[in-house]
Amino acid sequence: MSCARQQELLQGYLDSELDLAGTLEIERHLQDCPNCSREHRSQAALRAALRNSALNYRAPDRLRTSIRAALPKTARSESARRSFQWQWMALAAAALILAFTVWTSRRGPAVFPNDNEALAQDVVSSHIRSLLVNHATDVTSTDQHTVKPWFDGKLDFAPPVGNFASQGFPLLGGRLEYLDHRNVAALVYKRQQHLINLFVWPAGKNNSSGEVVSKRQGYNLIHWTSGEMNYWAVSDLNSEELLQFVHLVQGQ
Repeated sequence: MSCARQQELLQGYLDSELDLAGTLEIERHLQDCPNCSREHRSQAALRAALRNSALNYRAPDRLRTSIRAALPKTARSESARRSFQWQWMALAAAALILAFTVWTSRRGPAVFPNDNEALAQDVVSSHIRSLLVNHATDVTSTDQHTVKPWFDGKLDFAPPVGNFASQGFPLLGGRLEYLDHRNVAALVYKRQQHLINLFVWPAGKNNSSGEVVSKRQGYNLIHWTSGEMNYWAVSDLNSEELLQFVHLVQGQ
């Protein structure tokens, strides 16, 4: 794939609109091209920043009233008519949602794949924030025997820390993060030009679940639980190699 072709597909890739062939094609290119990989990270970070609710601004009521008063009478009438139509559309949509809720409740509880949607978004936001402020690690070391003791006294658990440099996933260090209403460990790894954040914290009970693979804002996420621990891996690395990394973590 040429860089020009990558530029054509990048927006569709970030919006998860590409088919499987297109997704694999662009992920292979991003893996091999540092320039396009940087552009991808930059675009993903910009999208995340623009979604920040702090950037939203609602005009004051006084200004809204002044603008409406300055409009011609016909324009105000048209605006009122459209507002009335939207109100009826909203009521109709609410009725449909209520009907669907009643129907599904009669069929039994629904199982949704996005039960962790809010948490998944927080994981991606933490990953992007570490890239934007250039603060991937609080402790920088390739030695797990340095990184793991650093968390002593900072967390109420001991995160498992491994170094997979021989398999192409070297440890860079770790830092503290706040997710799921608690302090968690963020272990940072690298695959060529791609950073991987591995977030770890107690699951609360001894159970295990298989990997759940998803994509948010152009980043791949893999979530699983094992040995009373929650794990979230996130990166712009392609999903195949990120899953390879996850299997290394699970086998340590």
